[in-house]
Amino acid sequence: MGRDRAHRLQDIADQSGLSLATIDRVLHDRPGVSARAVRAVEQAQLELDRQQTQLRLGARSILLDLVMQAPHRFTAAVQQALEAELASARPAVIRIRSDLREQGSAAGLVGRLDAIGGRGRACHGVLVKAPDQPDVAAAIDRLHARGIPVVTLVTDVHDCARVAYVGLDNTAAGRTAAYLTLRFLTPRGSEGALVGTVLVLLSRGDFLGERERATAFAGAVRAQAPGLRLVELSDADGLDERTAGLVARALAHERDVRAVYSVGGGNRAVVAQLRRAGVLDAVLIGHDLDADNLDLLRDGQIDAVLHHDLRADMRAALRQVLRYHRLLPGAPTSVPAGVQVITPYNVPARIAPS
Repeated sequence: MGRDRAHRLQDIADQSGLSLATIDRVLHDRPGVSARAVRAVEQAQLELDRQQTQLRLGARSILLDLVMQAPHRFTAAVQQALEAELASARPAVIRIRSDLREQGSAAGLVGRLDAIGGRGRACHGVLVKAPDQPDVAAAIDRLHARGIPVVTLVTDVHDCARVAYVGLDNTAAGRTAAYLTLRFLTPRGSEGALVGTVLVLLSRGDFLGERERATAFAGAVRAQAPGLRLVELSDADGLDERTAGLVARALAHERDVRAVYSVGGGNRAVVAQLRRAGVLDAVLIGHDLDADNLDLLRDGQIDAVLHHDLRADMRAALRQVLRYHRLLPGAPTSVPAGVQVITPYNVPARIAPS
C-alpha cells in the first residue's frame, strides 16, 4: 500500500480484527500477507476515514460491530444511517466495524459472531441482522455471557439474550400492507368478491421479521377477502437475479396475479418479470426507501412503500448499548418503529430533498 497513514496502527488493528504485526506488513508492502488481509486493512481505513469527523476528545470510546445479512442496497442504507448518527451519540465516542454480506449460511454468521467475542480485544456491543435460528441465538447468548450486548436490527431472534430489538413493528406492517392491497384492488365494502392470486415474496423464510409481516398480511387478507389465493415465494435473498427466477417460475403457473406483497425486496426484478408476463395492472407494495424502490415509486411501478426512519432506528440502537454500559440512564429496551406509508407525493425530504 505504501502510503502515509492517517490512523494509529492500534486503531486499524481494532477496526480490521488483524494483529499489529499484520497491519505493519500490509502498510509497508512486506511479503507474506494475503489479499484478504490487504482488503481488510483497506476497508478498516475507509471506515476510520468516514468516522473521523465524528470523533471527540475526552469521551469514552465505544467500539461496535455491525453484522448484517441483506442485499447491498439495504446494508449500505443502514451503514450510512448509523454513521450519520455517530456525531449525536452522547456521552461516548462510537466507532463502527462493519461485516455486511448479501447471502450466506447461518454457520458463517455464527462464526463471525463468535470471532467478535473471542478476539481478546475491545468490543462493546453488536448490532445484528441475522436469521432466526437456534445456532444464531446460541452465539448471541455467548456474546452476552462475555459482557457484549447484542441489539437485533430489523428482524429479531427468538429465545436469546439480546438486550433489545430495534426496527419496524412487523405485524403492524403486514396488516397495513393487506389493508393497502385490498383498498387498491377494490372499492370499500366489496372485498369478499375478490378472486385471483397474490404473490407474497420473502427474501428468506428464516428471517423472523419477514415471517411476521407475511403472517400478519395473510391473516388480514384471508379474513377480509377469502377469494384471494396467496402464493408465498422465498429464499432468493432479495437479490435481483435470483428474485427474477423465482417470480418468473411463479408467473408461468399463476395466470391471474392481482397483487404482489414484496416483503424482502428485489423489486426491479419483480417489476421486470410482471411486465414480461404481461401482468401490467397488479398492485405492488414494497418495503424500505432504498434507491431502487425510490426510483420505482417515482416511475409509478410501485403503488406504495412501507417505510421506517433508519436514522431513528440507529439512534435507538446506539442508545440501548449506551444504556447497557450505564452511560445513559435506564435499562435497554426494544423500540418497535411505526409504519410510514410512502407514495410519490410524500417522500421524506431527508431521503429526496426538493
